[in-house]
Amino acid sequence: MKIGIIGVGLIGGSFAMDLRKVLPGAEFFGLDKNPEHLKMAADMGIIDTEGGDPEIADADIIFLCIPVDAAVRELPVLLDKIGDEALVIDAGSTKKQICAAVADHPNRRNFMACHPIAGTEFSGPKAAMQGLYEGKTNIICEVEKTAFKLQEKALDLFARIGMRIRYMNPEAHDKHIAYVSHLSHISSFMLGKTVIEKEKNERDIFDMAGSGFESTVRLAKSSPAMWTPIFEQNKENVLETLREYIHNLEEFRKKLAEEDMAGIYKEMEDTNKIKEILKGIPLNKKES
Repeated sequence: MKIGIIGVGLIGGSFAMDLRKVLPGAEFFGLDKNPEHLKMAADMGIIDTEGGDPEIADADIIFLCIPVDAAVRELPVLLDKIGDEALVIDAGSTKKQICAAVADHPNRRNFMACHPIAGTEFSGPKAAMQGLYEGKTNIICEVEKTAFKLQEKALDLFARIGMRIRYMNPEAHDKHIAYVSHLSHISSFMLGKTVIEKEKNERDIFDMAGSGFESTVRLAKSSPAMWTPIFEQNKENVLETLREYIHNLEEFRKKLAEEDMAGIYKEMEDTNKIKEILKGIPLNKKES
């Protein structure tokens, strides 16, 4: 089996590592706009060789793991180059525009739109890890538009590396992910910005920062090159979540200004229910 990894960073590299374990005879080739990433991925054993059009035409499966703006541009071109029985799987954090970009493509049946909810705040081949997808959810959109035998092939591979599957339409996916992932990243980036602007002496930040600050601001280390296109593609849903979030912040500020400590206590007590909702979700589950 020949497997292509387009984008050999955290997501693509981790797919390769996991698949190597369950497909010991598979050959892996990689493509990446960063030549250093390709060299690093080869040195790490993530890929066997660098790929090009001949390898794409001969591939059995290709994982497209690049920023969502690039995916919208490159996916139709990629589908033009593949063989009749090849399967292309993307891993983008938005789905509506990606699905729309290939809605009328002659090879739409060869594409499966996916969003694996797994990862970390780090990027590049060095961030890739084996076992990243074990127990994680993979959201598949418009599965009925993928050829049935290719569905079976993909689902078998996902099962082998321990992923759970959920099906969703692209619009619902983008709306829900704006709340549980995209808003989290904005909050983290803006908390980091606020602290950096207020505390000009960086030593003070690090001397006083506890685990609460560290965990909350963790996502601010994520790649702007990946997240700016996500916010752009999911603009309307992100704006809606921001309106609701800002409203809640203003309400909290108002209660504090009015010394309504009973109201603040109740707000926090009610929100504590999230512990039950999130029970059992792995700590390294990706916000992407």
